[in-house]
Amino acid sequence: MSELLPWVPLQQGVSAPKARRPAAFRDAAVRCGVVSQNGSDWVIDFWSGPSWPSAPTLAGEAIDRGEVVVDGEFAAIGIDSAQSGRDDAAWEMPNMAMLLSIGSQPAPAERLMSLAKAFGQWFRLRRDRRDNTRRLWQLSKMLQAAAQWQQVDGDEALLESIARCACEVLACERATIFLWDQGQHRLIGRPAIGIEGGVLEVDDREGIVGEVLQSGRPCWWAAGGDDEGRVNRRVDQAQQFHTRSLVAVPMLNSRHQIAGVFEAINASPGKDRGPVFDTSDADTLTELARHAVVAIDSQRTRVQLTRTRDRLVAQAAESNPLIGKHALIGELRKQAAKVAATDLSVLILGQNGTGKEVLAQQIHYHSERRNGPFVAVNCAALVESLLESELFGHEKGSFTDASGTRPGKFELAHGGTLFLDEIGDMSLGGQAKLLRVLEEHVVVRVGGSQTIPVDTRVIAATNQPLQELIAAKRFREDLFFRLNVVSLTLPPLAGRGSDVILLAEHFLAHFCREIGRAVPSLDESATRAMLAHPWPGNVRELRNTIERVSYLSDGDTIGEADLMLQGSESSRRNAVTLAGDGVAPDLQDATREFQVAHIESVIAACDGNMTKAARRLGLDRSNLYRKMRQLGMSTVE
Repeated sequence: MSELLPWVPLQQGVSAPKARRPAAFRDAAVRCGVVSQNGSDWVIDFWSGPSWPSAPTLAGEAIDRGEVVVDGEFAAIGIDSAQSGRDDAAWEMPNMAMLLSIGSQPAPAERLMSLAKAFGQWFRLRRDRRDNTRRLWQLSKMLQAAAQWQQVDGDEALLESIARCACEVLACERATIFLWDQGQHRLIGRPAIGIEGGVLEVDDREGIVGEVLQSGRPCWWAAGGDDEGRVNRRVDQAQQFHTRSLVAVPMLNSRHQIAGVFEAINASPGKDRGPVFDTSDADTLTELARHAVVAIDSQRTRVQLTRTRDRLVAQAAESNPLIGKHALIGELRKQAAKVAATDLSVLILGQNGTGKEVLAQQIHYHSERRNGPFVAVNCAALVESLLESELFGHEKGSFTDASGTRPGKFELAHGGTLFLDEIGDMSLGGQAKLLRVLEEHVVVRVGGSQTIPVDTRVIAATNQPLQELIAAKRFREDLFFRLNVVSLTLPPLAGRGSDVILLAEHFLAHFCREIGRAVPSLDESATRAMLAHPWPGNVRELRNTIERVSYLSDGDTIGEADLMLQGSESSRRNAVTLAGDGVAPDLQDATREFQVAHIESVIAACDGNMTKAARRLGLDRSNLYRKMRQLGMSTVE
């Protein structure tokens, strides 16, 4: 047998080298060939010597009979029949036969079978190599496509891309992804490539796709058999199309539940394949279906997360609206809307409590950065030793308490907005470092050396006259010009007229909704008192006042006495109002009540900054805390 191997294979018109011919064949005329069936046609794959017209007929007879068949000067045997001892199901040889003539006589059966076995082994290796090459190409195409699917937006574009990938890797005419609508018992095919409208709906129990859905196993089909009824020809008739071959596989989601069926139609015949699908095509489509389900689930998750994000952004924007009908507020809204569309730095000026952070949020939520973070930093609360770490971050071990690496506020606000409140209280050293970041758009963490790019918009705010601080050498002029590209000024609440009532009603509805009580109305005395009050703490003081009223009042209306505004007529009357037992409070109690109200008002006016409040009250910070404890006020040192 080993002497015969050099003769396999032989191509038409090509003879084996004489030096390698076996001695038994040297003086004999040898003619041989391999004939295979491709669909309804017979093809001569290999041939040596003069052609023989009856080769296809003899090959078909040898394949049908499964034994050596002789006709004239040729003997033939089916390649399958030569694979004795093999598992036929695993072998899956095509319809092929070998023909051999030696010296114008049929070759001996033993030699023919030996040669056919050798050729069969070679054919199997050749087929495996071809299949592996094709499989590698298919996997490469699928992986490239799967990577691109993660970037595709929209259901239609994604499903069409998946279907076109199936047409390419399987070399077929059409492909359809049927997603299962269990409630309606329908399979929705999108896109149905080649079908007008790109959408195809079928009953989930009809056709091959219905079989796959019910069984959960791949199916393939070819025309010409006795199972025509398995194919839904109504679809072909409606689309003026003819299905010749078909393969369909189930699509399983992450919970191993059937989510649909992936179908490919009409395999295109090629050099190494016929016009039908086979098990390798089913395996390829199954692999593609796995990638498709992951991409579809990921795309749906992205859509859901995007909707959730947009809803949360809208809620955040609505939670702190810039309320007011005053002309100054209307003009401020217009300017904020214009600057929001840009990436310019903004400097917001105004007294404490006027709503500078609310205005900064409005600019952020109406800008292209609204989907990014909004990070607020109170510069007055940062001592210089911590400012650099807070803004720019630090590396592990860079100082005593640096137990881990931590990003700074600039990094946390990447892609969004960083709001620097009380920028006028920042130290000169901190100002210099901030200026460098604003100019270079990179930060270096404390203890680190690597520059980290940051894409952060900066909005600064202050209640201090920066021009005077510049003259006093307490604020850098170059930083002022860097921040003051656009300047917006918030008016004090006392100068906004009826906006006080609009804000009060807004806060009242908000707090009552939080505590679950009916919203009371403001009577005429309360309205008159609020319009007359100077509101030194501005909107923040008003908010705190309404919050107190929401919790402590219990009537359907709110009067002037319920507001307890410091300096109002009702406040002065309350100092001498009879207590519940009919006895006027003594001087000590009245003094205590006045001190508590006065301290609370000053703290509110100072935006909770205890150092400023103590300075305004003429006390040291520690003495202020001590006084608050003596008065029974809640505080944390």
